[in-house]
Amino acid sequence: MLKSKGRLGLAALACVGLAIAISTTPSAAWNRGAVQTFALIPSGAMVEGLAVGPDGKVYSPTFHLSGGAPVPGENSKLFTFDPQGHLLKQVTIAGSSSAMLGLEVMPGSSAAITSLLVIDFGAAQVLAVNPMNGDANPCITLTGSKFQATAGLNGLTIDAANNVYISDSFNGIIWKYTPPSLANFCSPSQPATIWAGPDPTLMPNSGQPPEGVPPFGANGVEFNNAGDTMFVCNTAMDWIVKIPVATPDKPAVFTNSINGCDGLMVDSSDNIWAAANQEDEIVVVDPTGKAIAKLGDFDGVNGGVTNGLLFPASPAFSPDGQWLYVTNLGLDLTTLGLPPAVDSAWAAQVTHHSIARLKAKIPPMQSTP
Repeated sequence: MLKSKGRLGLAALACVGLAIAISTTPSAAWNRGAVQTFALIPSGAMVEGLAVGPDGKVYSPTFHLSGGAPVPGENSKLFTFDPQGHLLKQVTIAGSSSAMLGLEVMPGSSAAITSLLVIDFGAAQVLAVNPMNGDANPCITLTGSKFQATAGLNGLTIDAANNVYISDSFNGIIWKYTPPSLANFCSPSQPATIWAGPDPTLMPNSGQPPEGVPPFGANGVEFNNAGDTMFVCNTAMDWIVKIPVATPDKPAVFTNSINGCDGLMVDSSDNIWAAANQEDEIVVVDPTGKAIAKLGDFDGVNGGVTNGLLFPASPAFSPDGQWLYVTNLGLDLTTLGLPPAVDSAWAAQVTHHSIARLKAKIPPMQSTP
């Protein structure tokens, strides 16, 4: 029934006012915050992996594919930046392929870091790399495994006992390597073994065609603070997968709908910070899998340089926990022979790749009455 045409009662007006207040007040946790360009990568090279040393230095190797494959005869480079983003060192990684991904500081390294563990995606192995001169030697291999030829080694993490865990994006496997000792960490004759998988939760297509986009399954890997649970990004399926250490044969989807879940980190409160490479943001979920913040965003390409985040790949915290660094991979999927994604045309404009950083702070969530 129509009453008082052109007028609203006080109760109705109050409801409208409340609705307007709710709809126009942004949630602080979805306040994206300022994303800074921490460092520009020399010579227009592309970087995906990233690690931060205990002294605050930032390390990142180059990642270059042509037609979806490593470039024949091309070695990767490794860049070292100081905590202010100044380039300290640029070296060629001896004997590497052109496509290097995840990396970590080798356990047992002194304050003057002399060795990094770096995944050679193009050769299905992990190299021990000296960041000062580029000397490199095979450290972890898949020798003898029937999965070696199809492996897509991507991310790695290290547990409290110095075991190394490596994600395999194509086979849906988490590999484990146990070093003989800290003094004799690398033993190529003692290959990594399967710790979890092959499993549909870790594959790029959940066990059924077609593959998701981008077509990488298990990617970023990290343990919770107790060390009893591993979390793994499945990029193609937009999942974070949870693997109990006590029963690694039982991985399960922890939470989903993180668009292009790539690398991830776990903070001191067990919140998971995941790079969503197809949404150009960092999604933070609490220990129950509930989103509590979305940080960063894409704001165009200026002079060939990304403003904000574009295909963010590998996040890492500063030693004091105040900053989150993340590589802007800026990957145009059409260069891999794949159909274009929503950000492909923007990625094609990037001529000078970068590492971004943003405050590692979760804003308070606005609550409603």
